[in-house]
Amino acid sequence: MSTFEVAVYNKAVRAKLKAGEHHRELNDDWADIHYVEFKAEDTAEARRKAEIKFPVDQGFVIEAVMPA
Repeated sequence: MSTFEVAVYNKAVRAKLKAGEHHRELNDDWADIHYVEFKAEDTAEARRKAEIKFPVDQGFVIEAVMPA
């Protein structure tokens, strides 16, 4: 297993902040990219793990997956 760094943000939070509002459930800092590490065999597995933790249907966007 290797360590991969995933760059993720939340587009719903970005939209709320742009409108001068706040997201009901997430902190404003989710408008910015967060770097989260995952242990995985390859980048595809790291992306799958990230998509489970940060679901697209909740506004999360995985911008990049790279070796850490």
